[in-house]
Amino acid sequence: MKMLEAEFMKGFIRMANDGWEQGWHERNGGNLSYRIKAEEIDSVRDGLRPDGVWQPIGTSVPGLAGEYFLVTGSGKYFRNVMHDPEDSIGIIEVDGTGENYRKVWGLVNGGRPTSELPSHLMNLDVKKKRDGKYRVVYHCHATNLIALTFVLPLKDEVFTRELWEMATECPVVFPDGIGVVEWMVPGGRDIAVATSRLMENYDVAVWAHHGMFCAGEDFDLTFGLAHTVEKAAEILVKMLSMRPDKRQTITPQNFRDLAAAFQVELPEQFLYEK
Repeated sequence: MKMLEAEFMKGFIRMANDGWEQGWHERNGGNLSYRIKAEEIDSVRDGLRPDGVWQPIGTSVPGLAGEYFLVTGSGKYFRNVMHDPEDSIGIIEVDGTGENYRKVWGLVNGGRPTSELPSHLMNLDVKKKRDGKYRVVYHCHATNLIALTFVLPLKDEVFTRELWEMATECPVVFPDGIGVVEWMVPGGRDIAVATSRLMENYDVAVWAHHGMFCAGEDFDLTFGLAHTVEKAAEILVKMLSMRPDKRQTITPQNFRDLAAAFQVELPEQFLYEK
């Protein structure tokens, strides 16, 4: 099979373009990664170049040893992924120690994987341990969510509760809640460690004054998760622009009734009385 005809490649490219069209990826902002299934990599193996130079990941992910990942490139623009995929994205292979990678396809013209590669791989490692179905990690600069990091307390329970209250579907879409990382220098091991700790419990992490980091089983679920969180943030921004308080809202008991009806578990830590 030709590389660009593979379904996982088409899904990746579509998701990157969808994020660009939402306005979440100015210039070279944001990044996306996908943990490729064994049968998928076998279907395109003839198109791989397994002769790249091994490079340090910058962290250790032994749980991902020997696996392949489709990733966006460092300094690459999401707006170009659909038009020039071989320059904008690439497939990397992780070695048997989980500490090094090499390019095996794409990122031509000397391109490198996203600078957030340590965060992506550490979080994919965490999510794989939790449930092997997790394969996608997505980082975007969602406008309204970033705006809220300047006015809401940077606490998991506050962000979760405020966004849950903005739309009835929110606690159903992200019932585990949302984690928050205070501002940190991006691209290094420290923010990767902080985010991966949150990903042990959540599928969404907010990076203060920076953006959103989320994980899911496939492209549709992961993009839908990010889209839902950002829409809730947009509603909250609009509500706060009209008045500083809510005349009425969804109550803790309402949430408990919703959880029973949709058969989801909502942690009580988020159902506090205000």
